[in-house]
Amino acid sequence: MSETARPDSTVQLPAATAQELVAEILAREGVPRPDAEVTARCLVRADLRGVDTHGIVRLPGYVERIRRGLVDPAPALAPESVAPAAARLDGGNGLGFVVATRAVAAATELAETQGTGLVGVHRSTHFGMAANYLLQAAEAGYASLVFTNASRAMPPWGGRARLLGTSPVGAGVPGPEGGVPFILDMSPSVAARGKIRKAAREGRPIPEGYALDADGRPTTDPEAALKGVVLPMGGPKGSGLSMLMDILSGVLTGAGFAGGVGDQYKDFDRPQNVGHFVFVLRPDLFMDRAAFAGRMAELVATVKDNPRAEGFDEILIAGEPEARLEAARRADGIPYRRADLAPLVALLRGHGVEPPAPLAFSS
Repeated sequence: MSETARPDSTVQLPAATAQELVAEILAREGVPRPDAEVTARCLVRADLRGVDTHGIVRLPGYVERIRRGLVDPAPALAPESVAPAAARLDGGNGLGFVVATRAVAAATELAETQGTGLVGVHRSTHFGMAANYLLQAAEAGYASLVFTNASRAMPPWGGRARLLGTSPVGAGVPGPEGGVPFILDMSPSVAARGKIRKAAREGRPIPEGYALDADGRPTTDPEAALKGVVLPMGGPKGSGLSMLMDILSGVLTGAGFAGGVGDQYKDFDRPQNVGHFVFVLRPDLFMDRAAFAGRMAELVATVKDNPRAEGFDEILIAGEPEARLEAARRADGIPYRRADLAPLVALLRGHGVEPPAPLAFSS
């Protein structure tokens, strides 16, 4: 086997090729082509931005849930008005990417006429990288908060059993004219479980402080960590943020909460019932957009002009490193491990479709 064909080597794929691969697989699994393309864009954008724990490597898990009847590949999504600036959305156990994209669109439509828009979602599924939906709003010119809850992975502060999810805290704001938006997408745990799963796939240890094993002992073994608990960042602070995500995304919306959200990888006897909380607002509520953009430019410049600590060449705002990486990968392609792409190639071949040339290796 040549070096370029080694399963642990990498292949550089254009974003368009990766998106077409994912969309074709999903379409063959019964997902309407427009929804398949929405999902593909979300997964590939995670890879573009370096959040490959939430990228196309996760596709086989979504396909498995479709095949088991736990995810409806073609739900009817119809937001229901509950107040002048608020709506509820039954996700119909559809793909979370499609459900959340529809929720942001509905909240944006409300914000356009009402100034703000709020959409609460129940009966959804894992929606991947939260930044997808923050960027959706920011690129349309709106600020947003996008929250979701997740399956149990982390104990409440003072506990030792899994109960709370590593539910991301997401906030996005359009940037200065010509600048990148402020995109804050962070897990309330020290590290997202996706990073631990990636370490397990690659056969490498995780840093100390990420997790405890099933007996409550600190571990650097990712397999032991996945059987135990991940730890909240900042102790009670991370635990409190996770509980807040469960309140807003689960309790408030009618979705699962406090361990009632199904695990994508384990709970194959029931739908996940994930909840999302989407809040969108126009940045010109209190001043015109030009004034807002100018004030954002001033804030960003002030932050970047702060004296730098030792070891730092530059101060970056939230979302800026990912935006730079995305630009580079759109130009040069996305590096994927062949071992991670092999299951996708197998899915495609299982439908009697040969993969494009860059992926024509043994699965």
